[in-house]
Amino acid sequence: MTETANIVIVGGGLEGLAAAWSLAERGETDVLVLERGTMCSGMTGKSSGIVRCHYGVPSLAAMAWHGVQVFSEAEEIFGADIGFRQTGYVVGVGPQNTAPLAANVEMHRALGVPVETIDAGEVRRLLPGIALDPFAAFAYEPLGGHGDAYMTGMAYGTRARALGVRVRQGTPVASLLQREGGEVYGVRLADGSEIHAGTVVLATGVWSPALGATAGVDLPIRAQREQLLLVDQGEPTPDIPTFSDLVNLQYIRREPNGELLVGNSDHSAPEWADPDDYANRADDPFVETAVAKLDRLLPAMPDPRLASSYAGCYDTTPDYNPIIGPSPAPGLFLLVGFSGHGYKISPAVGRLAADLLLDGISSDPAVDGTDFRYSRFAEGKPLASLNPYVGAGEMR
Repeated sequence: MTETANIVIVGGGLEGLAAAWSLAERGETDVLVLERGTMCSGMTGKSSGIVRCHYGVPSLAAMAWHGVQVFSEAEEIFGADIGFRQTGYVVGVGPQNTAPLAANVEMHRALGVPVETIDAGEVRRLLPGIALDPFAAFAYEPLGGHGDAYMTGMAYGTRARALGVRVRQGTPVASLLQREGGEVYGVRLADGSEIHAGTVVLATGVWSPALGATAGVDLPIRAQREQLLLVDQGEPTPDIPTFSDLVNLQYIRREPNGELLVGNSDHSAPEWADPDDYANRADDPFVETAVAKLDRLLPAMPDPRLASSYAGCYDTTPDYNPIIGPSPAPGLFLLVGFSGHGYKISPAVGRLAADLLLDGISSDPAVDGTDFRYSRFAEGKPLASLNPYVGAGEMR
């Protein structure tokens, strides 16, 4: 007999498992998650795990704020450590970006986000040894920080399973099943068997375009390779806030072992990649550029050296914002294109997906579900920051 489920989620990574957990919390447990490898074995484990609410898109800022609240109560909600460390988050901008910073802080406060502007002296107290000459203004979120996407995704999956959701690992999906009228009614597995569903949720990140195409859905998503460095400063990095440098376009945070994770915020010339065949270490030119930026920011590092590096791929849309909602093919729901924002907003992604699947509308008045509609690109209405930063608009 053909197996059935009310909702089949293709993709057992962070977002797919967040949706499964949220659906189960709402009482919808006839959910089957299909993962081609093991849970969170794709790009989830490559996330740098930054937690911040600092966005110029109000819905994203509100979603990130919901994420902070869930992460802060993770032990109670999931009964597990998700690796969240509430070290705080600081963003620094140059003179040309002081007005957008002030406007974003005002908008965040209206959403209930605890945030304040701070001066250079306070930043130096929070991040000893930092060089601030190029910066003109700073915002500080004391409840921000960083977490572990793999641990978080596993917590979502464990909780979903405890509530009755089925998760099947080692089960690659070959294609979507579609009736003559265009309705998606299930999936065909790589072994040729079929699973029928009332709704199929596509949550396969950088691998989504190929599966979407099997139902005639063209997903405007490309895999953008991003490189990260792990730097040993010569002594363990103290428990500092995550710092977003919008002058040099770089971010830093502390790793649990005391190393410094260094990431890139310059997306003016993206590197498109094959998500199944890309270099998993930083290139020499990137290392040279990133180290030069870091040296300008932290010139007093005792004895710095490159400990290691790695790379991952964002599932990037043209406006660097996710697609959450129905697709042009009835029966197919999209949960894709997170463009590097996925970790911090994942609890809200799960909630919004459950709201749209079960009710057709967002339950959070601060999160407009239509912001993330698939059709916005064809309409010529990409989602954009209300207060963009010069040089960093793609990620804000």
